[in-house]
Amino acid sequence: MKKILAIAACAALGLGVSAYAANPFSDVSTDDWAYQAVSDLSDQGVVEGYPDGTFKGEKNITRYELAQIVARLMAKEDQLNAEQRATLDKLSGEYADELANLGVRVGNLEKKVGNITWSGDARMRYKEGYEKVNDLDKDGKIQYKEDGKTPITKQTGNSFGKWDGRMRLNMKAQINDSTYARGRFATNMDFKGSDSDTTMDVLYVHHQFGDKVGVNLGKYSLFFGQTGLLMDDYIKGVTATVGDDKLALEAGFGRVAAWGADGYTNDDLAYARLIGKSGRFAYDAEYATLTSDKAPATYWGLGLSAGITNDLDVFGDYYQNTDAKGDPALWTAGIGYGHYAAKKPGTWRLSAQYVKNEANAYFGDASTYTAMPLNTATLAASDTHFWLVNGDVILAKNVRLHGEYAFDVSTSDKLDYDDLFTVSLNYNF
Repeated sequence: MKKILAIAACAALGLGVSAYAANPFSDVSTDDWAYQAVSDLSDQGVVEGYPDGTFKGEKNITRYELAQIVARLMAKEDQLNAEQRATLDKLSGEYADELANLGVRVGNLEKKVGNITWSGDARMRYKEGYEKVNDLDKDGKIQYKEDGKTPITKQTGNSFGKWDGRMRLNMKAQINDSTYARGRFATNMDFKGSDSDTTMDVLYVHHQFGDKVGVNLGKYSLFFGQTGLLMDDYIKGVTATVGDDKLALEAGFGRVAAWGADGYTNDDLAYARLIGKSGRFAYDAEYATLTSDKAPATYWGLGLSAGITNDLDVFGDYYQNTDAKGDPALWTAGIGYGHYAAKKPGTWRLSAQYVKNEANAYFGDASTYTAMPLNTATLAASDTHFWLVNGDVILAKNVRLHGEYAFDVSTSDKLDYDDLFTVSLNYNF
């Protein structure tokens, strides 16, 4: 398409023309049929010419150049009526990849309806794991001590294979220029059994105060470190963040579902952390206190990831519980190669890491790691170490194949953990 035809079409979209717009280009005369459209859109900052002051209207326009024009039109969306917005949505969908490269959020890809946007993901997974079970008597019943209430502590292992699926639907509602609400519906299903459930696992309101200060109130994701080994779960509470992507200080208080050496609890968590990025480096530092009747804990930790080359990186986390006897520690270190992008088929990443944990060093939810869904309490109550390999490849746009394999798994309960792996297909929409 000739550039001048594209500009005329954009003008027809409905931004209106002004009789007072001045001629900005030396090669567009007042007698030209598209003069008014070119002049007006230039006056509004929608189109730009070349450094020599020309417009070059007879030159074929590139997709990238037209995407730039669409992006500037999107910034003036509030000036359009419903029909014109629908046309703009079609344009933004057609040039979505180019707009994404420009860093522009595309409304129709997020299923925008008024001031509400939708997005989501789905996963189909097979998991081969291992869990601990209490010894049973010959009738298949749990054996108890003399008090008739306390199960016999000796346990054995039980391997399992599990097919499951998950779909999550994200919703963002823009309340005003500085406030929005987010929610996420999650449905989990066990394909072998009849178990399925739907919950709203995220629900919070975000208030933004200027460019540097934000506050979340409600239930939202909480992620510690570079790997999420200590904490990759949810908190119900309030969090304040001061700073930006390069350096931010975050502090929060709320209730978390935690696993400790004494089992599952709902405890109060107060934390502060520093998060930063500089060049190829990303780093964080955390301090957290867990108020628990069973096992109160105080944690401090550090995380670091560093890009050695464009494709090669190293990463690691270290945490210590200073309230437990012996100040037990939990740490991981690994190396990765490659990068994947959901919209770029054929991109991939492979990583390997070593995880070592001492009893009483852990709380949270270790479902990030293949070796731990066998029984999360195992990680909290025993000395544990294992190797973990992760692989990801983008099979098609927004379709990712993910695999994990854990080996050389050892815990202080002396059980033999073998063949721990996960394979899943993941979809973004």
